[in-house]
Amino acid sequence: MIDGPINVLLIGGGGREHALALAISKSPKLGTLHATHTGNPGIAKLAKAVDVPVSHEELYRLAQYCDKHEIHLVVIGPEDPLAQGWADALRTNKNTGKDRLVFGPSLKGAMLEADKAYAKQVMRGASIPTAEGKTFKDAGFAIEYLRTRDEPYVVKATGLAKGKGVIVPETMEDAEAAIKSILRDGAFGEAGKEILLEERLKGTEVSVLALTDGSSLYVLPACQDHKRLMDGDKGPNTGGMGVFCPSGTIDETTMREVEREVLVPLLDALRRDEIEFHGVLYAGLMLTPGGAKVLEFNVRFGDPECQPLMARLESDALDMLCATADGSLEDVDIRFSDQAAVCVVLASEGYPDNPRTGDVISGLKAAEEVEGVTVYHAGTKVVNGKVVTNGGRVLGVTALGDTMEQARERAYRACDLIEFEGKQLRRDIALGVTANA
Repeated sequence: MIDGPINVLLIGGGGREHALALAISKSPKLGTLHATHTGNPGIAKLAKAVDVPVSHEELYRLAQYCDKHEIHLVVIGPEDPLAQGWADALRTNKNTGKDRLVFGPSLKGAMLEADKAYAKQVMRGASIPTAEGKTFKDAGFAIEYLRTRDEPYVVKATGLAKGKGVIVPETMEDAEAAIKSILRDGAFGEAGKEILLEERLKGTEVSVLALTDGSSLYVLPACQDHKRLMDGDKGPNTGGMGVFCPSGTIDETTMREVEREVLVPLLDALRRDEIEFHGVLYAGLMLTPGGAKVLEFNVRFGDPECQPLMARLESDALDMLCATADGSLEDVDIRFSDQAAVCVVLASEGYPDNPRTGDVISGLKAAEEVEGVTVYHAGTKVVNGKVVTNGGRVLGVTALGDTMEQARERAYRACDLIEFEGKQLRRDIALGVTANA
């Protein structure tokens, strides 16, 4: 661990990064928190703005910034910079020749999320339970294969599509249309140059996230995400419309099964291939009658899963992030509150296909005055002194409570105090979940 105050660079500007920034800012060990995206007003209140261009093309400028400002720890939030190898590029301090700490996997490790075809190969090689699937680059061959199946398969773009590259068709005709849309019409651009046709699993979907320092694991409290846009899991897939934590649908026995049959074999496979991985392993799972099966892997905190996790974190976030980055995860104290957490996403009109921006947001102060509530900024910015919408998912309204029902009531009470034109939200996040945390 680092002696003295720790200077941190946070990369990313969404709700996940606001949650991380707030958690980091509470650490007594923090020196200065620097951030690449202080256009997010939540992050701007907590961090010093990076004053050099932030892009893959000029990544050397960010590396020089880290050297100049003696950055000890880099925390990379989003998937895109991880998939572009930013962790590798920022790890070495050119002034000292020594490695700085980076929370986030190497380029090769990030391939688990950036390339679903590669992830499928890793799972097969490690005997990790997952759905049957096959990859295609040609729409005709994909449709020919689909017609040999008894029911429509899930259609997935293999590249990074911001959580929206998965289509779950109801009919064979819908599946064929999805294949043509992605491979022929380029619905997801470069992310959809190749698709994965995958058996549709039936059961309950949950997210299990674990910290890993490359040799050991710390499994985080299970979260349950709501991906579809509308109540009752209707409408298109999104990046996530809400989360509750802990998930009452996955018990300790199942969690041990997931650790034993999914996370440990995956970590062993990465180590065999000498792949550097210091960060978050995120397993999207379906709890089927035959056991837990992997739908996908991500290589960073989920958004919005990160918000309730950080809201429940009681121990020092900076200790946790540094220990993950420097290989001492087994030695650090990580504690979460016994309270339940519910996060409700407020989205803009037109999300997820064509979100409208620029609408003035009111009621933020009143919402944050509701007991147990934190409002995380995801897609907002300040224009002429007013906070306006600046993305599809605008805010993550997160509440803690002694029971799930109390957390849920507080979250929705805060949501109803916030207004902007075209506000979208689901009204059934954590509905009927009665278990105490």
